[in-house]
Amino acid sequence: MMRAWIPPMLLALSGSAVAAGQIFQGSPGTAAALLLAFLALAGVNSPLIFPRSIDAQEAQRRSAVDGRPVVFWRPGCTYCIRLRIRLGRSARQAHWVDIWRDPAGAAAVRAANDGNETVPTVIVAGQPHTNPDPAWVRGQLSSSV
Repeated sequence: MMRAWIPPMLLALSGSAVAAGQIFQGSPGTAAALLLAFLALAGVNSPLIFPRSIDAQEAQRRSAVDGRPVVFWRPGCTYCIRLRIRLGRSARQAHWVDIWRDPAGAAAVRAANDGNETVPTVIVAGQPHTNPDPAWVRGQLSSSV
């Protein structure tokens, strides 16, 4: 669970160091802008922008009942971030599984991707789709509601 927070914490600490350097050089405006940019990057790379994760077994059970897709992801994955941002508010309709927190989720992703933990992997009606187009996933979400 802690390793999900390593990239955002490193970005926040790096931003603080760079901003401190700019302040010592007499550029407080530049320091504030750089700190805000680093904090924005830290926020985007944190698990906070994703809907609450559940375990793979529960996600598959819920998907069988309501027909919604299961999205396997991990923090720091740029393709996962892209999918999450492009889905917008409809992302909450999917069942999200963090493979770093759920070993069964990681195993499901490896089984679908020839032993690789390639994310995002979206499972719709029992069929895995690796790094699908966000527009396609949005279509799957709207058809399942």
